[in-house]
Amino acid sequence: MSTSGSVAKAQEKLNKFLNQPGVVSDLMKIAEEKTGVQRLYIAYGAIGLVVLWLAFGYGAQLLANLIGYVYPAYMSIKALESGNKNDDKQWLTYWVVFAGFAVIEFFTDILVGWIPFYWLVKCVFFVWCMAPMESNGSTLIYNRIMRPAFLKHENKLDNIVNKATAKADDLFDKAKEMAADHIKAN
Repeated sequence: MSTSGSVAKAQEKLNKFLNQPGVVSDLMKIAEEKTGVQRLYIAYGAIGLVVLWLAFGYGAQLLANLIGYVYPAYMSIKALESGNKNDDKQWLTYWVVFAGFAVIEFFTDILVGWIPFYWLVKCVFFVWCMAPMESNGSTLIYNRIMRPAFLKHENKLDNIVNKATAKADDLFDKAKEMAADHIKAN
């Protein structure tokens, strides 16, 4: 498919999304009526504004994290409430990849300030991971990296989790005993 064909297909999908019944369509209708500008162009402007904000704006970290949390959380709740198990798997996979990314990001946080357009790149990564297609980023990362690593080390990880659970149980029991002793003493 040519580039112009891909752009036309993407524009068609965006236009379809903007005209589906729901909150987005209602907001776009109001914006169209107040501005006299077609909803497709309003969407392009909003997308451009978000991209510029993520690239140069104050609060880009907040915006990138909101995009990475809010829509996936909303879709996860909808998936839990639906009878379809495929959407459950899609959003569980997203959250597993998201958690892996968050752990890596925590340990490399000092480098974030040195990477140009980091928040924009992070946001694009999140959008790729949550894209409503069969082979989105979450599926690819999980199937090619995370799942093989997990299967290779599953027994070791289970042992670590079991030991940590046992120690936490012991600690909780001791704390409960100490609290009971303190209550009896007072």
